[in-house]
Amino acid sequence: MESVLGLLTDPTNWAALLTLIVMEVVLGIDNLLFISIITNKLPERQRAFARNLGIGLALIMRLGLLMAIAWIVGLVEPVLNVGELALSWKDLILIAGGIFLIWKATKEIHHHVDPEPEGDILVGKAVGMTLGAAIVQILLLDLVFSIDSIITAVGMTPHVPIMVIAITFTVICMLVAAGPLSRFVNENPTVVMLALGFLLLIGTTLVAEGFHAKIPKGYIYAAMAFAGLIEGLNLMARRKKARLRAEAEAGLS
Repeated sequence: MESVLGLLTDPTNWAALLTLIVMEVVLGIDNLLFISIITNKLPERQRAFARNLGIGLALIMRLGLLMAIAWIVGLVEPVLNVGELALSWKDLILIAGGIFLIWKATKEIHHHVDPEPEGDILVGKAVGMTLGAAIVQILLLDLVFSIDSIITAVGMTPHVPIMVIAITFTVICMLVAAGPLSRFVNENPTVVMLALGFLLLIGTTLVAEGFHAKIPKGYIYAAMAFAGLIEGLNLMARRKKARLRAEAEAGLS
């Protein structure tokens, strides 16, 4: 295996590493959003464990897939012809993962818009999700994002050590950001709906990519960033109004 020190003395490899880290972090945000939505449905005492386990398994899965790069590269070879469209195992996995993500996000949106009488919105706690079910769902999406992540890495650099560094760094970032992001999403109902909208968009993008419909990811993430900025302004406005209301009530008393 190549010497990591030797690789990092080449400025070209540094550029590839930094670019790959940015790409992996962007893919990691998608994964983390899903993990946050799923784990917030668990009892509070289980959430941190489920998040860390899911992210840890994602790292193991990605490093394991790196050791099977020849198999991963083979996933892009056509295995199914639908008319003039030739689908590979990668395409089929992306389509299945995208459909699952669309189904899950739609189900969660329906739950938040029209909650059951005993739902978590009305009783103020997460119900209806077991730890095992959460881990299985996280693993399914981890597999989709991991394969997408590895194929992206293989397309950007032929050096396995650089891929390992980028993926490990990304997963460490996910571990650090998981708790704060999960709490933020849980404490702001409108952010939950925005995150579910993002998951719908990501799922649709995965399905489109599986059918070889090229949607520039820059457009997708620019739209998500713009929506996030608007929601951030809404949060600031609501907090300012709440503070002014509290100050007015304090003045009256």
